[in-house]
Amino acid sequence: MNVLAYDPFVNEDEASNLNVELCSLEAIFKHADVVSLHSPLLPETKGMIKKEHFQSMKQNATFINTARGAIVREDEMIEVLQERTDITAVLDVTYPEPPAEQSKLYTLPNVVLTPHIAGSSGNERARLGAFMLEEAKRFTAGEPLQYKITKESYRNMA
Repeated sequence: MNVLAYDPFVNEDEASNLNVELCSLEAIFKHADVVSLHSPLLPETKGMIKKEHFQSMKQNATFINTARGAIVREDEMIEVLQERTDITAVLDVTYPEPPAEQSKLYTLPNVVLTPHIAGSSGNERARLGAFMLEEAKRFTAGEPLQYKITKESYRNMA
């Protein structure tokens, strides 16, 4: 499998170590069989995925969004999905969330909507709770935090 990646924070050496090929966002949509979006919602990423991206997708390609709904220009995506029934959108997130009652996302046959639960179901909820409890114990004991979120790390989170 060839993995294409667009990430302005990853350099060629890191990409090589990860066995991915860095390319433009436009190239990913044009050449990938599956496009999976994992970008954080920042002022510069809001509305980043446009009509042209969906129009350029390969025949029978799939778009997956598990990032944030506002990164995609949803009305433009819907327009293309109506025209290009060969492409599929799998959406864990939308904007707004959930979609408005009259949204065509509910009725388009090439759209799959999943409930956005941020990947937390089953055993991982207990594990996350245990991590939080241990971190709270470190905080109250005045110990260094293991999972401290800085302004910089928060800025780059999905």
